[in-house]
Amino acid sequence: MNEVSPATQISEQVVLVTGAARGLGRHIAEAFLREGASVVINYHASAAAAKELAAAHPGRAVALQADVRDRAQVDELFAKASSAFGAPVSTVVNSALVDFSFDGNARPKAEDISFQRFNRQFEGAVGGALNVVQAALADFERAGHGRVINIGTNLFQNPVVPYHDYTAAKAALLSLTRTLAMDLGGRGITVNMVSGGLLRTTDASAATPQEVFDAIASGTPLGSVTTPEELADAVLFFASPWSRAITGQNLVVDGGLVLN
Repeated sequence: MNEVSPATQISEQVVLVTGAARGLGRHIAEAFLREGASVVINYHASAAAAKELAAAHPGRAVALQADVRDRAQVDELFAKASSAFGAPVSTVVNSALVDFSFDGNARPKAEDISFQRFNRQFEGAVGGALNVVQAALADFERAGHGRVINIGTNLFQNPVVPYHDYTAAKAALLSLTRTLAMDLGGRGITVNMVSGGLLRTTDASAATPQEVFDAIASGTPLGSVTTPEELADAVLFFASPWSRAITGQNLVVDGGLVLN
């Protein structure tokens, strides 16, 4: 069995964050930039927001468009990233969220949700993550190690609001996280997941009724709803040398709402 290669310090890494122009992805990108990493800000349609963030960090951030559901676009994304920084991508964070809003009681119910909605979420969460990981393997080999961090949810353990399609896709992503960890560990690549609950507040959770936030806060030991900044800090751990012996794990960051 090959020994897991030690990761470099975050400040020495090139990090790709998908869906990084807005919402949680933007907070994750900002956390890596704060720690000195070079960051690829991937976006699908939010060009202005992505370029604004990159412009605020000249020389250390680049905004690159790609639809993670399209493998050819993802391959081009990695080629441009390596060219921009003159170094391979060593960490990827799969945080892109495809066309979903946490809209509480307005969500499709069991009696009327279509499987097409499930397919849309599977294509984004699982298909997108698979495309990114496969495209990253050559860069990981050049770097001598790799870190994959997938963004999950606590809803498949505690479905306080049954977002059927989103939750099923994230549960499948957890399975992919674990099978990829087993398959890629011998190459010095770790694959982990960070799962938040409802976050206060991102673009996706902006439609959530206040009473849902209040109910979640009252059910946590900390008495609060987790913020995007708090979850982003947990993502940093899995990119750091401190996590070099951890793989295939799902860290729930939700103030203790779900206790593993």
